[in-house]
Amino acid sequence: MRRYMMADPVVRVSLVLIATTLGFGALKLGADVFAPLVFALVTGVILAPLTEYLDRHNVPSRISAFLILFLGCAFVVVLAVLIEPMIWQVADQLPRIRQEIRSWIAELRNLLSGLEDMNKEVEQALGGDGQSKEKEGVDAVPDLTAALFLAPQIIAQALIFIGTLLFFLMTRKGIYSWLSRHIGDDEDTEVIQERFTTVERLVSQYFITISAINAGLGLAVGTVMTLLGLPGGWLWGLVAFMVNFVLYVGPITFLLALLVTGVVVFDGVMSLAPAAAYLMINMIEAQFVTPALLGRYMSVNPLLIFVSLVFWLWLWGPIGAIIAIPVTVFVLVMLDIFHPAEEAEGFGDEG
Repeated sequence: MRRYMMADPVVRVSLVLIATTLGFGALKLGADVFAPLVFALVTGVILAPLTEYLDRHNVPSRISAFLILFLGCAFVVVLAVLIEPMIWQVADQLPRIRQEIRSWIAELRNLLSGLEDMNKEVEQALGGDGQSKEKEGVDAVPDLTAALFLAPQIIAQALIFIGTLLFFLMTRKGIYSWLSRHIGDDEDTEVIQERFTTVERLVSQYFITISAINAGLGLAVGTVMTLLGLPGGWLWGLVAFMVNFVLYVGPITFLLALLVTGVVVFDGVMSLAPAAAYLMINMIEAQFVTPALLGRYMSVNPLLIFVSLVFWLWLWGPIGAIIAIPVTVFVLVMLDIFHPAEEAEGFGDEG
């Protein structure tokens, strides 16, 4: 009976769907653990060329792992020190910006109040009582106490990330070898090992290229915002560099932030200048620079990228959006769907 059930394709498909649903549900519920863990694994794959370089110079894997982790932490600290003056520069402008936002909100509230009065008049004309139901209570803004309760969770996720990254860098070759022996038959071991190597190369190339593109975009945005006189122009450039790693969602959010800030800081047509300038720079990057640099060795269907981005963004938020493409490339390569050396067809065809 059991053999018959497993031979039935409907039963097999149903079991796969049930197992997949349960797996994704577990990933969603355990996001606090799985998100930093997977992010650390993707980061380790990105840093693979650096570990290979150290291995070629006879540096033990343990030492190279600690060295890479130390350099990464040092980079984060140096970056924080460099941007601190720009943060304080923006902070000095906050009172004026806050006042402008308040006046803007007051005008918007008056407009909505006028619309509400008009709606009541229309409702009375149609025979209603014109009484509107108001919501009682307002969601409280998170205070310092809430932030303190959130701090242990952030620290725990940081420790999960650091620990996973450290041990993965130490033992990644052993992990690949073990997986290669146990995923398929003995004849497939070498092929699977080669696919792991291909994933590392593609993901590393993608991240290095995207980092260079985003750095150029951040430099351009920072220069333009400084010339326009926007407070903290170079800080805006740094933020543009960082949010561009989150496909679609990052640039859209940044554009809206520039639009609001432009309306608050400037008057008239000039208020649209920061958002318009960023939109033009981003369009040049997205339509010309990125396809020219990435399309030479990695071309994945845009629909597949978008669906993957939506799914991982829903699953794990910004972290999911960052790892969407590396995870997609990993799945495609391991399933032998994506062939980077070819002028790809099917999944590699962008039309």
